[in-house]
Formats: sequence, structure tokens, C-alpha cells
Amino acid sequence: MERSSRVRRIRGPGTGTDGPRGDVATSMAFFVDVTVRGYELDTQGHLNRAVYPQYAEHARWSLLRAAGLPQEKLLAGGVGPVALEVTVKFLRERHDDERARVTCQFVYGSGKTFEVVQKIIKEDGTVAAEVTGVAGMLELAARRLIADPAGHLASLAGDPDLLSV
Repeated sequence: MERSSRVRRIRGPGTGTDGPRGDVATSMAFFVDVTVRGYELDTQGHLNRAVYPQYAEHARWSLLRAAGLPQEKLLAGGVGPVALEVTVKFLRERHDDERARVTCQFVYGSGKTFEVVQKIIKEDGTVAAEVTGVAGMLELAARRLIADPAGHLASLAGDPDLLSV
């Protein structure tokens, strides 16, 4: 996987920014670019289904690091992200040496959990997979979810805007 990450306006079909009438809106989306490696393929020459969640996890941690929350800082603060549910919807095949963009956005509600919304987008703009999940921030000593994950993350982050808070 390539290590580049950026925040940029992503526009157009397949990026989750289509307006209600089909017009294109813009939104901020964090992403990392990845390239499929030969050893990640299954016997049909497709990206193995087990690798999609790894790409998504890489993008989530890259987002946290970009926001100023590397794992060391979270651990020193006694907290850590926890995935409670992850669903992958496979839409298109991926092959060896193909590049793709993995987006990541946190969507907060009023409870202890938040939604993680991700897409794996091929270079031609086609969405290869959608990865959605439910996550929370775990207070490590008490082993309980933090009541306000958005507020807690924002208070620790160097760049809380990246976290959609």
C-alpha cells in the first residue's frame, strides 16, 4: 500500500456526493491511495476478499494520524478506537497492480458509537467496494465506550476538522 494520504474535494459518481437530482455536490473526504500487490490476489486473480477490510483499516488509521492522533497518543490518553461492526459490499473486481483510492469519513450521532463510511474507488471512478461500520472510542482502563466520541476525539486531535467534527 502506498503511504500517501490527502484531504481533497472528491466529486462525481460513485463518491457519495451526488445530489438528490443527480447534480454533483462537493464534500471533504480523507483518502489514501493503495496499489494491489500480487500476493493479495486469490486464485482467480482478483483482490482477495480478506484484503478489503485491511485497506479500510489502513485508511482509518491514516485518518487518525493525519488528524494528530497516532496510536501512541491515543494509548497515552487511555483510549483506543474499537470496531463494533464492519460490512463490506463488493461491487467490482480489483486486479494486480491496480491503483485505488480508499476514502474514510466518520459520521457522529448522539450516542457512544459512530458510523465509519468508506469507499474503495478505482482510478476510473468506479466504486469497487463500500465498507461501512460502527465504531466507538474505548476507555481502556474501564473497558467502556466513551459517551461522546466526537467531542473526545476533537479534544485530543491536532486537526479535528479531518475527523468530521
